[in-house]
Amino acid sequence: MSETAPYASKPDQTLGRLYGTGSSPTRSEFQRDRDRIIHSTAFRRLQHKTQVFLHHEGRHFRNRLTHTLEVSQIARSIARALGLNEDLAEALALSHDLGHTPFGHAGERALHRAMAGFGGFDHNVQALRVVTQLENRYAEHDGLNLTWETLEGILKHNGPLIHADGRPYGRYAEEGLPSGLDAMPVPADLRLATHASLEAQVAAIADDIAYNAHDIDDALRAELITLEDFVGVPMAGPIVGEVLTRYPDIAVNRQTHEVQRRMITRAVEDVIRTSAAAIAASGVASAEDVRLAGRTLVGFSSETAAAEKGLKTFLFARVYRHESVMVPVRESEAVVERLFAQYMQTADMPGRWGEAGRGAEGADRARIVADFIAGMTDPYALDEHQRLFDARPEFR
Repeated sequence: MSETAPYASKPDQTLGRLYGTGSSPTRSEFQRDRDRIIHSTAFRRLQHKTQVFLHHEGRHFRNRLTHTLEVSQIARSIARALGLNEDLAEALALSHDLGHTPFGHAGERALHRAMAGFGGFDHNVQALRVVTQLENRYAEHDGLNLTWETLEGILKHNGPLIHADGRPYGRYAEEGLPSGLDAMPVPADLRLATHASLEAQVAAIADDIAYNAHDIDDALRAELITLEDFVGVPMAGPIVGEVLTRYPDIAVNRQTHEVQRRMITRAVEDVIRTSAAAIAASGVASAEDVRLAGRTLVGFSSETAAAEKGLKTFLFARVYRHESVMVPVRESEAVVERLFAQYMQTADMPGRWGEAGRGAEGADRARIVADFIAGMTDPYALDEHQRLFDARPEFR
């Protein structure tokens, strides 16, 4: 890889790992983080976790793993163009969904409600728990023993968690910070009031770009909407018009792919232009300068950001709240809520989970139960529901 910009994260300047390791003759520290993430159990489970449409609705719809791989590709492209560390950007893209529950955002909402009296549930904090505590592959320690920079990016790729004066920041202002942050085994303070690296910011915007493009693709495959429905819709509408005008007679799947690839390309190019200008104007000269810049430096132009907001509004109304989607959403939320209540009452969980649950009460048991449920795949959650309640929702 070519030499990175001064404000890129440098693997030889990492703040290190919680547990010391010898240096690798073939890989940088961020490459090692990427490899540890890919080989983790939590990463493999992503292939059986819902993205937007339930995994059993069709073999060609996306799941958390396919989404993660798409985010990774976009993140590397943007990082390369901006002179950033591609390996750190990739590691963060690959790990950004490790804390998600089964059944997509529906499962997360249900688990957050169930944990309301115990500090709530947050998928970014859960991802940090996964890589620092819950993965148990190594002989000498729990967790993946990732570098500080990767841990920071997992937690803060969407921005700081608190203001400089300690007040909760952004989406945490209403409900407060998730519990358990002060107990995370990390090599150094994650500095909740600062922004994360540019590589983390790249992973975050790559997530948005991938979501927009593939949710359109999946919605069309599910026949919830047609390409013509996007005429007049911000961001997607002009591209759909171009494709339908130039290729009116080709198969719909080819038209759809042409729309999708053009959307990704234009979004990526917009982010690169806008971010390069913002980075230059900010005067940052190091990764530390980035953390202290006081604002996000990687993002869409104002025009594209407004268009993306309009597209999300359309998708929310026409896709995410479509009744054929809401039926399984409501049922999957009920599955998670039933499992949580049953485990809290009986601690009837297999193996080490049941042993730990039976030895804990109150908030301690709730956190064990939340960890167990969050790690489930969709099929495993349904299997557990069948075992405990002799019923298996069909989501139809």
